[in-house]
Amino acid sequence: MKNKYKISQFSITLLLVFFLSSCEKDFLDKNPLDSVASQGFWKTKADVETGLAGVYSRLQDNFLGYERIYFEGLTDNAYSVINFNQRNIFEMTLGNVSPTTGGAISNMYSSPYKAITSCNVFLENVDKAKDNVSATQLDIYKAEVRFIRALSYFDLVRLFGEVPLYKKYFTTIDEGRIAKSSKEEIYALIEEDLNFAISKLPDTKYAGHAVKGSAQALLGRVLLTQEKWNEAATVLKQVIDGGKFKLANSYHEIFLENGQANPSVNCEIMFSTNYALGNPQRSSPQPAGYEIEMANWALLQPFKSFADSYQMADGKMANSTALDTANYANRDPRLYMTMKLPGETWKNPNTQVEQVIDNPSLTGFIMEKYVDLNKVPISGATAPTSHQDYIHLRYADVLLMYAEAKNEASGPDATVYAAIDEVRARPTVNMPPVVKADYSTKESLREYIRNERRIELAMEGLRYFDLKRWRIAEEKLHGKPTVGSQPMQFLPKNYYLPLQQSELDRNPNLVQNPNY
Repeated sequence: MKNKYKISQFSITLLLVFFLSSCEKDFLDKNPLDSVASQGFWKTKADVETGLAGVYSRLQDNFLGYERIYFEGLTDNAYSVINFNQRNIFEMTLGNVSPTTGGAISNMYSSPYKAITSCNVFLENVDKAKDNVSATQLDIYKAEVRFIRALSYFDLVRLFGEVPLYKKYFTTIDEGRIAKSSKEEIYALIEEDLNFAISKLPDTKYAGHAVKGSAQALLGRVLLTQEKWNEAATVLKQVIDGGKFKLANSYHEIFLENGQANPSVNCEIMFSTNYALGNPQRSSPQPAGYEIEMANWALLQPFKSFADSYQMADGKMANSTALDTANYANRDPRLYMTMKLPGETWKNPNTQVEQVIDNPSLTGFIMEKYVDLNKVPISGATAPTSHQDYIHLRYADVLLMYAEAKNEASGPDATVYAAIDEVRARPTVNMPPVVKADYSTKESLREYIRNERRIELAMEGLRYFDLKRWRIAEEKLHGKPTVGSQPMQFLPKNYYLPLQQSELDRNPNLVQNPNY
């Protein structure tokens, strides 16, 4: 059964007192004043685990949780409909990105800092329990928290570039008003945190808490982003050789609650944001979550050009196959598990009741990934039942990252092809292996791997970061038509987002990113 990191209402109240104290609330929510040293807390194992639960709970906030998939709305994968919580995503694709945009950009900045603050509070205080908790166990707790801090800073450095670097919580507001650190300094802390986590976390399967494999996989992604190809390939190969993770036996069920509770499926999950029963993905301002947001409101609508990027079942593209291509017949099965095709109805497989879409698709396609059709008809009444975890890291990504890193480091070899073929051969997918003769060079295999990532990791919030780290976001996005023939705009400055004016006003030592 899936291990949820649970936290009581009392604990939440207690943590809010600790993490959201004093005046200037917006600033202090990211950077609290109180020493939280607080005389009665941090003494027992129960205290420490309450604090740890508070750190994990930060992952449910905005783009650290289930809403991370809305990054897809900034790419050539999907059109993002007006979203009551993540405002302005579609406007951002049209080039409306400025220091006053707010909405989603503000959330992308504030949520990681809230998590970092909680991590720093925890790390500053956890040793106060050393008389009641073993040194080994304290190191494991610290490693989990440093993993989450690394995850949060990794978001910030990829989204905004240079940002303030806080290794400790501070005691006055003025201490928090610091200048930005270089990207090199931020990546150095991320790698330091992850290497500590790798050295201290248990080398076991994932069950709700970060483990050694979680930290190795994230470090592989961090190194890949920096184009440290050999280092990335080495750490990712360690995950592969470690044998603690494997591909799920069902592609679609990885993203559904029942599948995530099934050992034959959750064996692929390496780290996730967890949602427990009675703790839906969103409760305010109204119940929401994956099913109602994807299947009923259709807030992410895949583009036709994205659907067209799926191979045929024989491994060829539609313009070079002998198979019937009418209405997307004979495609890679992952297409049918990712999106509903034009004219296709939503139907409960048990009752045959059909779903009525409140927000019809403007692209012709609607998301199916993350949607449990057994809940149809999906409505506000069923929204509180969305408890699927958002998966940050899974084994298929490790295989594809390894293939990319190894190919970039030294070109194609048997291990590169084997990693790609393993992903494609998953039960329920069963796509043919790479035709080595057609993809025998680093350059040709690079493009193959990039498309395989787009398909396998579709609508998981990774495409935006991939396009930017490959430095092809301008090529793929700028001028691309969206809905109503409105073209996307992606300029060189957009590789990093602007700091919002509210942050500059709070911290006079901040300097705006170039050209904003």
